[in-house]
Amino acid sequence: MDVISNNPEPVIKFSSKQLDIHKSQEQIYRFLLKLVTEWAPEKVLLEFKHLFIDYEPNNLNVEVLKELSDIIWNNDEIEFYRTLKRCCYILINNWENYRQYKYITELTALFSELNFRRKTLSPSLIRLNKWLGAFISSKDFQEIKIFAARYEENAQIHWSERYTSYLLVPQYIDLKNSQEQREAARALSQKIKERFKVDLAMYVARSQSPSCTDNMPKNPTSLGDDVLGIIKRLVAKRGTFSYPSLANIFITETKGFYYKEFKENLKNYIFFSIINKKAVRLFKGKLSEKLDALYEDYHEKIVDDALLLRTCNRVIEYVTTENKQEPSSLFILLISEGSPLNLVSVLLKIILICRNARPHLESCIAVLIEYYRQYPESECQWMIKFMEIFNITLAIYAENVEYNLIKMHQDTSDELSDETLEAYRIFSQLKLGKIK
Repeated sequence: MDVISNNPEPVIKFSSKQLDIHKSQEQIYRFLLKLVTEWAPEKVLLEFKHLFIDYEPNNLNVEVLKELSDIIWNNDEIEFYRTLKRCCYILINNWENYRQYKYITELTALFSELNFRRKTLSPSLIRLNKWLGAFISSKDFQEIKIFAARYEENAQIHWSERYTSYLLVPQYIDLKNSQEQREAARALSQKIKERFKVDLAMYVARSQSPSCTDNMPKNPTSLGDDVLGIIKRLVAKRGTFSYPSLANIFITETKGFYYKEFKENLKNYIFFSIINKKAVRLFKGKLSEKLDALYEDYHEKIVDDALLLRTCNRVIEYVTTENKQEPSSLFILLISEGSPLNLVSVLLKIILICRNARPHLESCIAVLIEYYRQYPESECQWMIKFMEIFNITLAIYAENVEYNLIKMHQDTSDELSDETLEAYRIFSQLKLGKIK
């Protein structure tokens, strides 16, 4: 495509070849959209198979098969992947909306029926077979399988799939993905988060009630009985020392600050109340060095929302993944210290002062999950514990459920410690009108 830059607004020129491909793609999308909204899922799956897998004409698909043939003959493998991928999400979106979940798994199963040994003299079919083989080995197909895995019955679930809500984030924040894929990823991610939030609140409420011993809801975490103690420690900070209160104080006090001064206050805010162990002291020093050197050209500028977001995104990267491929040195340093709560508290503090940084945080978390998913669960217990505490922390402080500690015995000391926390119960309530 050629971009004409002489005009105030750029005009994009498409070649006739690109326009033809675009027209063929739109015909295929309309065909499948009409099918999925008007026909039974079984019939839709069969027609999808006839079109993309078998490449066989029938009375229904003869016109759209010609459009697919044009794409294949143009020998544009990338556009073929884009077409196939978007078609999959057109079906996924509609079946998700109508709760026809099993057909999402059957859609991915269709690709296992590929017969690469079938003999053919057709150049189009030879090329299609090659492209389909590459597609099922691609990241695009792995993303589709993330959706299907949620609905597979009796499937052996990999440990990383417990955190699918984060694995979906890169899909819906990537503007290169189709609207259908982004909508499907956002909807499923939010659905999983809502389910976890509700399940956690129900478990906390009933697990503390003696009358619920026979009908105890399932613990939505993998932390076992330790989960209540962890939640109590998370909620134990009160008044001006609570995470939201500290965030509000920081936002108020740094309004109108020059950037250099803002960063000094940001360091104090991040490190406030973090236990001063050797590894944490080293972490503070290394993160401080990075912050000191960050955006030095802006030191004499007033901090605005855009600069705040950029700064928070960089801090998130420093403590998770800087190259979007593997854990950062600060992540490894702090997680190896043995208490994931320190790292989680740093991340929580960041998104409490900049809510718009949350998608970037979750995207970085997805990178970490992808990196460690190659290892068996037995070798990732520390990562799993971090993820569980991170999950719980966001449910408590970044959602619309409020958790509070209530002292059950008046003669108990007000000083909160692991011993005195036993005398407290956790209560949760929905914060109507305050969904974040």
